[in-house]
Amino acid sequence: MTELTVLECIRGNRTAQKELYDKYAGSMYVLCQRYFQCREEAMDALQEGFIKVFKDLGQFDAAKGSFVQWIRRIFINTCLELLRKRKMIFSDINEMYDLMEENVNALDNLGLKDLVSLIQKLPDGYRTVFNLYVIEGYSHAEIAGMLNITENTSKSQLFKAKNALKKAFDMAFNYYEYESK
Repeated sequence: MTELTVLECIRGNRTAQKELYDKYAGSMYVLCQRYFQCREEAMDALQEGFIKVFKDLGQFDAAKGSFVQWIRRIFINTCLELLRKRKMIFSDINEMYDLMEENVNALDNLGLKDLVSLIQKLPDGYRTVFNLYVIEGYSHAEIAGMLNITENTSKSQLFKAKNALKKAFDMAFNYYEYESK
């Protein structure tokens, strides 16, 4: 994103704003999808995120990092805020196994969409910590601060999320093996 485009967006140029939206909407929607189980919640997060982007565009400082980093941070924080409003619960692993047994695609068709779907089926706490640690690259200390939990809780949620995803992959593989016979 060029500084000129950002300045045009700040000035209210609708064409520049549409260009910014079109350029980042797809990747930010995928980011939002990883934090929420249903499409509607991800779309709400996308809308809220872009409202904040356009409202705070004047605060973007290219000297502090890239525009992509800045916009990703806004969307991550938006997703976390919306999850907090839902009173995110760090669930027990047994609840998750019941969720994972539904609609697991065969391993041979497992693509990005299916992986996102498996992540979406994790309980809120597992999914949030998994996204922040594995995909976004935050440390457990940073996650603990963001979610107001202990570092050990963050580590535990990540461990349980990884185990749950492994079980889901195993189930998909077993399904694939069964269907191939």
